[in-house]
Formats: sequence, structure tokens, C-alpha cells
Amino acid sequence: MMLAQWNIDAKFGHKEHVIASLKKWQQEIGRELGWSDDKVRMITGSIGVAESRICTEVVFENMAELDASWKKLGEIPAHAQWSTELEPFVISGSMYWQIYRVL
Repeated sequence: MMLAQWNIDAKFGHKEHVIASLKKWQQEIGRELGWSDDKVRMITGSIGVAESRICTEVVFENMAELDASWKKLGEIPAHAQWSTELEPFVISGSMYWQIYRVL
């Protein structure tokens, strides 16, 4: 089993907007990818990590399942539109993935 973490930092004063946008993305686009709510959770920075950090965690059976999700994501026009609309509210270049194996 794999745990994929997608991290993004909100610009000052925009954290709640980014969180709301990510939740809406999960409902509209994440579910289309097969990311059911029981496989997804969102966490945010508190101590020892930037408070502006928002992390979405998704559980996958294996890397092939994650790769298939990423390929499908590139084919969803609503994702491209969402990304464009979110851009003014996040710190440019702050987005990154971390992939873990669940023991």
C-alpha cells in the first residue's frame, strides 16, 4: 500500500480559500479519479511545519494505481481550469508530492 502526499503552501491570508478549493476539487475531480473520501484526508501545518502548508493524503494499493490517476488527471479539463483559478492564492513553486510505502 502507498500513501501519496500532495503539499501546497497558501499565500498569507488565503489559507481558508485554498482549503475550500481543495475540498471542492476532491468532491468534483478527485471522485472522478476514484479517490473516494475514505482514501483521502487533508492536514495542515501546525508545529514544526509552515502554518500555510496544506497536505492532501491519498492511499493507493500500488504505484501503478497512482500513475493511472495522474494520467487520467491530465485528461480532465476541469482540473486545468481549477489549477488556473487556484494559482493566485498559492505560493508559486511550493507544490510537491511525497510518496510513502505503508508498513
